[in-house]
Amino acid sequence: MVNKFSRSTSFNRRALSVEGPRILNVPSPKALNVLSSKPLCFTSPRVYHRLCWVSRLFPVLILAGALLSFIILLNGGYIYVLPSLSRAFHGYGVLTFNDSVLTFNDSRNVCDIFDGSWIIDDDYPLYNASDCPFVEQGFDCLENGRKDKDYLKWRWKPKNCDIPRFNVHNVLEMLRDKRIVFVGDSMSRTQWESLICLLMTGVEDKKSVYEVNGNKITKRIRFLGVRFASFNFTIEFFRSVFLVQHGWMPRHAPKRVRSTLKLDKLDDISNEWINADILIFNSGQWWVPGKLFETGCYFQIGNSVKLGMSIPAAYKTALSTWASWVEDTIDANRTLVFFRTFEPSHWSEKTRRFCNVTQNPLLETEGRDQSIFSESVFDVVKNMTVPITILQVTPMSAFRRDAHVGRWSDNPLVPDCSHWCLPGLPDVWNEIFLSYLLSDYGLPAGNGKQDGMSKYHD
Repeated sequence: MVNKFSRSTSFNRRALSVEGPRILNVPSPKALNVLSSKPLCFTSPRVYHRLCWVSRLFPVLILAGALLSFIILLNGGYIYVLPSLSRAFHGYGVLTFNDSVLTFNDSRNVCDIFDGSWIIDDDYPLYNASDCPFVEQGFDCLENGRKDKDYLKWRWKPKNCDIPRFNVHNVLEMLRDKRIVFVGDSMSRTQWESLICLLMTGVEDKKSVYEVNGNKITKRIRFLGVRFASFNFTIEFFRSVFLVQHGWMPRHAPKRVRSTLKLDKLDDISNEWINADILIFNSGQWWVPGKLFETGCYFQIGNSVKLGMSIPAAYKTALSTWASWVEDTIDANRTLVFFRTFEPSHWSEKTRRFCNVTQNPLLETEGRDQSIFSESVFDVVKNMTVPITILQVTPMSAFRRDAHVGRWSDNPLVPDCSHWCLPGLPDVWNEIFLSYLLSDYGLPAGNGKQDGMSKYHD
């Protein structure tokens, strides 16, 4: 981004070549010398009639030529320059790589890593879930009876570059002495589990990787932290589905209000996130009427309950509170901050009762590549002073109806077209995230201590 979102961006500039207009019927120098003794328009009409009109039109032709040149330049700029600026904006709004890291298929020097397609790759999956004790039972689709394995074989291929192959040993060394913190909902927890499993493939002593409080991975625990003792780093997860505080019904509120989201106050566990080397946020799945209004949860700012506030407006207000917290609290010289955008679900109806998991990715995104939540993230982050890198996973994930848990969860009677199987799509999110860390972003040096590791218990 350009000093805001990402530190890795460059402009694609093209030289504009415009041929000047040609002016016809201009008198020769000799003719002009002959006429220099008298005004052109008062010479013999029969001899100099045409020349007279040319002399009158000459300034007009010059002006018209200049105007034509300007229009050509303007169009050329629109065609060539503005797309480059647009790519640059999205470059500092989303993750991009430069040509010193990735292989490009054309002459452009900017690659939008999230503009691409899914291709079959037999090197996938990158780990076996049965060898990773940190995959919760509900996400291990193969263990839960899924027979087809095609969903495991898809790799994301950007249009103009390639994501570097995952090198677990390089990543483990890069993360030595670091503290990585995920904050968000169950989708964040899925990515957290995926990252641990990816990194465990490079650890010889599997027992040196353990949950710091001896907890089993479950959605009911608000804090989970896994330590890689051999490399002295932790990967932690904090469950904060709204990012802001959830409180009980305030005094004098209407009877329908049972609780509120305090949009102007960040989650009360936010102090636990501060001393991280890497912070990865997400939120969105719980911002729906079924999780809010239908349970009696409404929005609050200060002492005022906002009964008429819409969910999109409330979400953006909460993001603004998060942004202020980041700018006031986070040391940008130490901590890298990421925000992952909304992950589209693939329910076949709005009631979320019918879940059709396909065997292969969709050919079209079916409109799921757009999200008001993702757009709000861009709107808020573009005005921040602390560098934020947006992981724009919404469009790429929109194709992956095949990658959902479906009926292969720990509760097959309840279909699931929201969460993702592991191994699966979240592994690709992490590949992109890790490749970026290994590129020219540059991690701050570790302090060799785990003094910032959270000891939070729910």
